[in-house]
Amino acid sequence: MCSEIVKSVCPHDCPSVCALEVQKLSTSQIGKVNGSRENPFTNGLVCGKVARYAERLHHPDRLLYPMKRVGKKGEGKFARITWDEALDEIAERLLTVEKALGSEAIWPFFYAGTMGHVMRDGIKRLTHEKRYSKMQGTYCVALSSPGWNAGVGTQRGPNVLEMEKSDVIVIWGLNAVSSQIHLMTHALKGVKNGAKLIVVDPYKNKTAEKAHLHLAPRPGTDGALACAVMHVLFKEGFADRDYLAEYTDVPTEFEEHLKSKTPEWAEEITGIPAHTIEAFARLYGSTKKSFLRIGHGMTRSRNGAHNMHAVTCLPAVTGAWRVEGGGALYSQGNLASLDKTLIEGRDVIDESVRTLDQSRIGEILCGSKEALKNGPPVKALFIQNTNPLSVAPDSEAVRKGFAREDLFTCVHEQFMTETAQYADIVLPATMFLEHDDLYTASGHGTLQVGKKVIETTGECKSNHEVLSLLAKRLGATHEGFEKTALELIEETLKASGYPTANELVNKTGEDLYVDFDEAHFINGFGTADKKFHFKPDWSALGPNAKDMPVFPDHWAVIDEKTVERPFRLITPPSQNFLNSSFTETRTSRLKERCPEVLVNNRIMRKLGLSDGDLVRIGNDRASVVLNAVGVNGQHEDTLVVEGIWPSSSFVEGRGINSLTSSQPGYPNNGAVYHDTSVWMKVDL
Repeated sequence: MCSEIVKSVCPHDCPSVCALEVQKLSTSQIGKVNGSRENPFTNGLVCGKVARYAERLHHPDRLLYPMKRVGKKGEGKFARITWDEALDEIAERLLTVEKALGSEAIWPFFYAGTMGHVMRDGIKRLTHEKRYSKMQGTYCVALSSPGWNAGVGTQRGPNVLEMEKSDVIVIWGLNAVSSQIHLMTHALKGVKNGAKLIVVDPYKNKTAEKAHLHLAPRPGTDGALACAVMHVLFKEGFADRDYLAEYTDVPTEFEEHLKSKTPEWAEEITGIPAHTIEAFARLYGSTKKSFLRIGHGMTRSRNGAHNMHAVTCLPAVTGAWRVEGGGALYSQGNLASLDKTLIEGRDVIDESVRTLDQSRIGEILCGSKEALKNGPPVKALFIQNTNPLSVAPDSEAVRKGFAREDLFTCVHEQFMTETAQYADIVLPATMFLEHDDLYTASGHGTLQVGKKVIETTGECKSNHEVLSLLAKRLGATHEGFEKTALELIEETLKASGYPTANELVNKTGEDLYVDFDEAHFINGFGTADKKFHFKPDWSALGPNAKDMPVFPDHWAVIDEKTVERPFRLITPPSQNFLNSSFTETRTSRLKERCPEVLVNNRIMRKLGLSDGDLVRIGNDRASVVLNAVGVNGQHEDTLVVEGIWPSSSFVEGRGINSLTSSQPGYPNNGAVYHDTSVWMKVDL
């Protein structure tokens, strides 16, 4: 069979946003997918999920035609209809709701099913013009970003390729082997050159297995660990006092605050022995060439933003920012300066329209006045490329809300997800190789364009196509709806001062990296006074900052264990799923086997459990049944469930997020997936 290699870009919810080389077998079929050899970050590598993308793209269960529900909500019974029938009914239902209760009773709902700016964010254009309820995206970065910005002030940092020149590499709250393989390859190049790899994570994941030193704090206690490390840095002479005086806000006051934050104090909170904390501090402080890569994991807790800020203080204390191979990185998100007025309809935003927190969708659909901000109930949902029935916290409340007979729901999706099963109208969506889009990344600094590679499967339509067709029926006239996706890309690039789409494709993206001084904040940090802030103004970062501690500390607002609920549960990503995506592919499911809870081996022996035995874990919200697997490298009171399996994969049809709370984190909301206390029972 003849084939050619075509350039593309992975759209999935991952910091890597990989430049790809796709084997195009015909106008409708692809073969192998590899990482681009031309992009230094990707460097020819791709994760196993995307390497097998042909399995997903050509999956026999893909949605191919518009459908209308003919059974009960959640039953999954649908009949095929035409696009005109589908769009006419959607428009009629939305206009009816708008007339009866006002435009805010309609809620367009989306997240990172695609990371492309046109396909992900175009829904905001319809939201803004029609004055529908806006959505605050809080699944992922609503806690981590304020935590980083509190001290640093902007989202940029050194290129991860600098790790090859580091003496110490710290990966904190990020399982790179499973969720960002490119980061791991660059870290291991540093290790090959003599660097020590330290991993901080509550369990011994695949990244921790590669480390010279693994520190496993109890979930939600990272702030205490960071404070104890800095206590040692100051006490034992590792603090760079010249750097502190020039680049930070209140170093003397901060040092005084840390005097009581001893390793022994932190041991009681984190469960990490004091001598291990001291060893980590000395290793970190012994060189300025210490590269700290911080992930989202530790921030998915009520105190997550506060913990993130505490960890970002480390390189400011040692002055690691001064040198190549030193400093810290959370995101390169502020490197790109895209004018997205046309894509998002920013020119028609009405600030008086309410914004609803996506992580509280269960409360919202069940009528919480506070979550609804005392506005009208949500009577219509237009959901694009996301699966809240699996992904959102407190999924039993979400399910109850979706089951409302007075709620109209349209889902535009690639597969019949749990959420799609509750829809009144289901629309088939294209995948990334079937449309054009524009991409930036948080893990690297390359602006990229991915152009259409193959013809559209079945009757699938892209997000932009659907929104444009629907806009005409709804009376929305923004100029963005009159343009093709490629025209939106070209005009956005031109308005932002970047090369054309073809130029970006031909040279595998535009390098946006800043020079050393900017990447390392030698010219000052991104705060108003150019200083790193040990003492941030949390009130400027969100509305829920009233009781946040002044300085880094252990802020005990987490769902701590009790006598009734003696375990703390975290739900990190699995290697072969990506949130609820890829759960439909046979290979990914075979590799992940089944829903499992990782349990400390001492607890396994105490309870008389063998690997594969069924246990029930639960709390006041719900309980789930799954297989127990014994492990080392995590505390006896920590339980770990990797991946978001469909609810149907569990014995009783309830998924893992039925246990997680929808209470927002501080200071600016955010899902608290890793902040859950539970009990565990063996006698089912």
